[in-house]
Amino acid sequence: MKNLFTFLFAFFAISLTAQTFTNYTEADGLVGNSVSSVFVDAEDNLWFGTNRGISKFDGTTWTTYNMDNSPGLVDNSITAIFVDKDGVLWAGTDFGVSTLDGNTWKTYTVDDGLADNRVTGINQGAEGIIWISNKDGVTLKEPNAWASLIDADGIPFGGVTSVSFDSKNSKYFSTPLSGAIKFDGVDLIDIIEADGLLSDKVRAITIDADDNKWIATSDGISVFDDRDNFLTNHKFVFTLPPPDSINPVEDIQIDSKGRVWAGIYVDYLVTEGGVSMYDGNTWVDYDVSDGLVGPVVRELAIDSNDDVWVATSTGVTKISFGSVNTNDLLPASFEVFPNPVADRLNIQLKSQFSNQDRQVKVFNAFGVLVGTSIISKGEIQTSIEMGQYAAGFYFVEVSGHKVKVVVE
Repeated sequence: MKNLFTFLFAFFAISLTAQTFTNYTEADGLVGNSVSSVFVDAEDNLWFGTNRGISKFDGTTWTTYNMDNSPGLVDNSITAIFVDKDGVLWAGTDFGVSTLDGNTWKTYTVDDGLADNRVTGINQGAEGIIWISNKDGVTLKEPNAWASLIDADGIPFGGVTSVSFDSKNSKYFSTPLSGAIKFDGVDLIDIIEADGLLSDKVRAITIDADDNKWIATSDGISVFDDRDNFLTNHKFVFTLPPPDSINPVEDIQIDSKGRVWAGIYVDYLVTEGGVSMYDGNTWVDYDVSDGLVGPVVRELAIDSNDDVWVATSTGVTKISFGSVNTNDLLPASFEVFPNPVADRLNIQLKSQFSNQDRQVKVFNAFGVLVGTSIISKGEIQTSIEMGQYAAGFYFVEVSGHKVKVVVE
């Protein structure tokens, strides 16, 4: 039993993470603070599309591309950004899409084959075809050919905002007014409110390892399975001040651990927004008070370290989860009981009375602060109601030391 406990303690000690927020603005090298799009390439370079051009960030150095130093770029206001499997940069604008291949810029417009110059998204399928979402539909760019799906083919008014792919390489289009659309290569198949979708105003779609579709809508997130059957809805992924309650989700991404990340932005009553993370049981949200650079969240990207990059109207935030020092988990000055706990947890100093108030903090397994209490001066004990939390692992901290607690 001792060996098992040692193994479990070591496992959860190295698994505990605490989030940090790093913000980047024009003062740091970003070309413009109003960031509409973000993409992580195969080398973990970050690409940001802003209202003043493009910024590339390799973790140390910032590089700017705009119409001043890159005359081949069609416009400085970037609406979508993508780097394909060959390392070619694609930058969408309201005046067409520009590409950077090595040092060569080239721009494509409706004259070349685009369905509409107003580009809303760019992605690449398994066969290598570039899919360009636009206000009139979606355009396929092959090396030597163009093809488009538009209203005459069944694409609804408003066009397409993004294209995603499942493991069978079926395409899923998000539309601003008419739900999600599956394209199997022949037919366009609607996924709408009548099928369980929270709203037909779809902002983005991401597909997990099991081919479940996570569909971001103006009213929250709807999930459909690998056969496009309705699974569940997530209406409240982000806590908003009353009377706001609807969660308009701007973007949605899934990290390598299967955690779902959603960007939320509300502007119809007050300007509120942030990022929420779903671990399979609960949603945890982050906003400006946690360190986010701004509330107007537009797009998310996740790098190979599972750092989350948040594009906003006031700059960029990187949310990182770094390991906590194992020594911090040694309960040197206090003990907790009962453990496991079903309801109330007691926290008691081991020997000395406290000569000052000591704060007790409770963190969930992702390092998020979920509760606090105080051991008052002259006292040695306090208690916290743990029954309000979902079953799982938590960490109690006093004076910089942490101990693991299991909630049943």
